[in-house]
Amino acid sequence: MTWRRELLAGRDRLDATTRVLQRARLSVARKGMWEGSDVQWWWRTPRSSDDLALPVWFDDDGPVAAVGLTQWDTSCQVDAFCAPSCVNREMIWAATLEAAEKHCSTPLELLVPGDDELIRFALASGFELTNEESGTAWMEADQRAPYVARDGFSVRDRLEDAHRAHPMISRNGAAVQERLRQCSLYDPTLDLALYDDAGQLAGYALFWFDGVTHVGLLEPMRVEDAIQNRGLGRLLVTAGLERLANKGAQRIKVGFESDIARKLYFGAGFVQTSIDRLFRRAPSGAT
Repeated sequence: MTWRRELLAGRDRLDATTRVLQRARLSVARKGMWEGSDVQWWWRTPRSSDDLALPVWFDDDGPVAAVGLTQWDTSCQVDAFCAPSCVNREMIWAATLEAAEKHCSTPLELLVPGDDELIRFALASGFELTNEESGTAWMEADQRAPYVARDGFSVRDRLEDAHRAHPMISRNGAAVQERLRQCSLYDPTLDLALYDDAGQLAGYALFWFDGVTHVGLLEPMRVEDAIQNRGLGRLLVTAGLERLANKGAQRIKVGFESDIARKLYFGAGFVQTSIDRLFRRAPSGAT
């Protein structure tokens, strides 16, 4: 099969990468690090990497592989996104590394499941395994814990709260609502905020539903520090799981880094499927 290679930037690259990851998920039920919803969540705030023209490969069915560079505050995340029909993943990795060396002046990071083929490529390219571990967990939607309400608190979505400032502004910047609305998978009825009876923000959670793959994703979730350990995380999670199931989600995914998050998600019905490892490499002195 003949491939063609294009350089795409901005939302064109975002949409193409989303399609690559959708194709990957349709081919493999749970293997793989990312969903299309993940890359759309990364779009939530403007980044210097947004407008980079990076390679995307197409076959007769559309986008099949893409280079991913995502500039965070102190590091640049590298990703070689591939659908399973991509038979030369090493070529995609080489193109990803070339782009990173050209554009990234901060340390390079790669997050992968512990059994991913990219680990071999990364080690051969000078990446080193860090001590940082995280996890990925899945559930069947019909195995979710039931919604648990709590007196004194209510869950509202962005359609109900259009008059309020977005609850994620303080941690993600003033453009977060505008940027989320640019994402094809964003649904304001899955963008939830938790308030007490006095109208004070207690937490938030953003759920994503991909109608192509029928996969739901939770990213991010937060309960304010002063009111943690009161069952409010479970309230938010179960409210979102209920909405995802009603949208048509068949399977739901979440990533976690802490024991607190792991216990919350396992209690809601998630089961860990991978231990994810972070690899890091010093920058190459990009200009």
